[in-house]
Amino acid sequence: MRPNLAARVGMWSAHHRKTAVIGWLLFVVLATVGGGSAGLIEMSESEGGAGDSARAERILEDTGLAAPAGELVLISSRTEGGWKATATELARTVAATGETARIEPPLPSADGTEALIRIEMKGDPETAGDRVEPVLDAVRTAADGREGVEVHQFGRASADKWLNDLLADDFKKAEFTAVPLALGILLVAFGTVVAALLPVALALTACAAAFGLLTLASHQLHLFQTTYSVMFLMGLAVGVDYCLFYLRRERDERAAGRDPETALRIAAATSGRAVLVSGITVMLAMAGMFLSGMLLFEGFALATIIVVLIAVIGSVTVLPALLAWLGDRVDAGRIPLLHRRGRRARAGGTLAAPLLRPVLARPGLFAVLGTVLMLALAAPAIGMKTEQLGMEKQFGSDSALTVAHTAITGSFPGGPDPARIVVEADDIDAAPVRAALAGFDSGRVTVHRTEDIALIEVPLPGDGSDRRSRDALTELRERTVPAAFDGTGAKAYVTGELAESVDFNEKLKDGILPVFVFITAVTFLVMLFCFRSYVVAVTSILLNLLSVAAAYGVMVAVFQHGIGASLLGTEKVGAIESWLPLFVLVVLFGLSMDYHVFVVSRIRESRDRGADNRTAIADGIARTAGAVTGAAVIMVAVFAVFGTLTMQSMKQMGVGLAVAVLLDATVVRMVLLPSVMSLLGERNWRTPRLLRRLPVVEHGDPAPAPAPDLASASASASASKDPVSS
Repeated sequence: MRPNLAARVGMWSAHHRKTAVIGWLLFVVLATVGGGSAGLIEMSESEGGAGDSARAERILEDTGLAAPAGELVLISSRTEGGWKATATELARTVAATGETARIEPPLPSADGTEALIRIEMKGDPETAGDRVEPVLDAVRTAADGREGVEVHQFGRASADKWLNDLLADDFKKAEFTAVPLALGILLVAFGTVVAALLPVALALTACAAAFGLLTLASHQLHLFQTTYSVMFLMGLAVGVDYCLFYLRRERDERAAGRDPETALRIAAATSGRAVLVSGITVMLAMAGMFLSGMLLFEGFALATIIVVLIAVIGSVTVLPALLAWLGDRVDAGRIPLLHRRGRRARAGGTLAAPLLRPVLARPGLFAVLGTVLMLALAAPAIGMKTEQLGMEKQFGSDSALTVAHTAITGSFPGGPDPARIVVEADDIDAAPVRAALAGFDSGRVTVHRTEDIALIEVPLPGDGSDRRSRDALTELRERTVPAAFDGTGAKAYVTGELAESVDFNEKLKDGILPVFVFITAVTFLVMLFCFRSYVVAVTSILLNLLSVAAAYGVMVAVFQHGIGASLLGTEKVGAIESWLPLFVLVVLFGLSMDYHVFVVSRIRESRDRGADNRTAIADGIARTAGAVTGAAVIMVAVFAVFGTLTMQSMKQMGVGLAVAVLLDATVVRMVLLPSVMSLLGERNWRTPRLLRRLPVVEHGDPAPAPAPDLASASASASASKDPVSS
């Protein structure tokens, strides 16, 4: 029988290893250098938004009137008027920096003990964060040595600076923590330095090449600022996992007595094929994000597709070439204790057998228990609340920026995050338009006559995201603004941080259904093609949905309600970042296929060799338990590293994905999958007449290996109606 594509590619690489390795290195270098020289282009505020708020931002960007980066400084004193000397000194030192276009006179509070000073930065607001450091220093200097006076500063420029610094620090932390963690786990799994280094090296080079290509692509599709972090997260986890599956199978075949070339050929034909199928499924699932109609998700989709594609290519080409070149040297750098442990684990699935025995003995009971557990974890998701987390929530309650935001909103509600009405007219000085603008006496009105644009800032009550603020925004949008500008010939759109969050959520509601339909359809069709069984395809989707729902529930419980937040080193923020539910849905649907394809392929391989359904389940799961456990531990570790980062959105993503993968590799793969497949029996493998025209996909090597101990144990157990009793 002709070898499958993965086997042909793998054996070509093994026979042309110099070409494969040099070609890979050349590709990585060219992609990295090309991307570095081109530079990254990030999306603008209007490109990342939706609805009226995006239209308003686009008007300001197109006319060059984007709101200047503003800073608010709150001066608090113990006595009435005690802030005045500080305010005078602050205005002088800030003006001396040369970085400000305007400093407004202090606005005193009702009791006279506090004052708010508005500062506008010069130049492009997008780059204000790079130029705000002198202003921050000047504000601190003005308050130095003044007893009884406190100064708090918050604004777009200072928040951007904090964000940029945190992203840089967090990315370094993730890189320098996740990579050693993955390497340490692989050392435990393989017990040799060279075998552990191979997956990490290939994953890192895949990430480097993907970074370069994504940077080039950003000139056509502008990117969100955290896209690189998402790409690294996916690239490291998937790249290491794919190599682990491949390398583990090659070593298993060598341990079973195969010669090096035959072992490599079997690994290419089985694990290599599973990597191809899994990678294609992940990429197709990620492509579903293009249907959201939002540039943010299109960037995430492009980033993950690029890094997964490169990881797949590296796994099925460079890895077999390196294995052929290294030969027995893949076991160089043995760590005796770990190496002996790894050999025992590969020899018989000793941990999986006792876990599987009760599951296969009473599949109905364990199917119910596993489902109830997953649904219980998913229950909090029913009350999920999403919003675009403001900077004050992203940085944590004890950060200086959050403390400043809280102090300012407490004394001057709506100050840091006012609603902004952008008015566009044919003649901004027309009498009806002027009369409408004059009606906003509570707002701050700026008229740009040359562009026929007006900008009105209206403070919102509340903290900027609570019920009071939302009700006020609704009132502004539904009654105040339409009534004010009706019949004037002007167009008015409301934007601002809260308006952008509301519009983003509304757009997501419209976009999530087509994405969900697409990824479920893709998963169904891929599994149908691979296994020629609609039963396997449907159960795959249902098990994936359970994993996603449980991840949602845990995220809501921890971050929205604060349950167990302190144990995870985080805190309650009352909401989930808006883009995370859709992102987690797509990523988990894709990543779950890593384990599912790998495990079910091995079950089908055993089935094709003549085993009955229960023996095939026991054999397939036990044989893959070590690889799946190692891959899951690596993914959980990498995702958990992101759960320790400073930004709240990264914490939520890391915890959500880590929990989902942990549950998927334990409850789903070790309990629900075997119990459900056992209950379904032969229906798992029946091919309806309509599907019999599909090509037959080989799940194993045409010449089966000598039966290892596990197979004998499973066969013996089958005879006693307990497939894993040995």
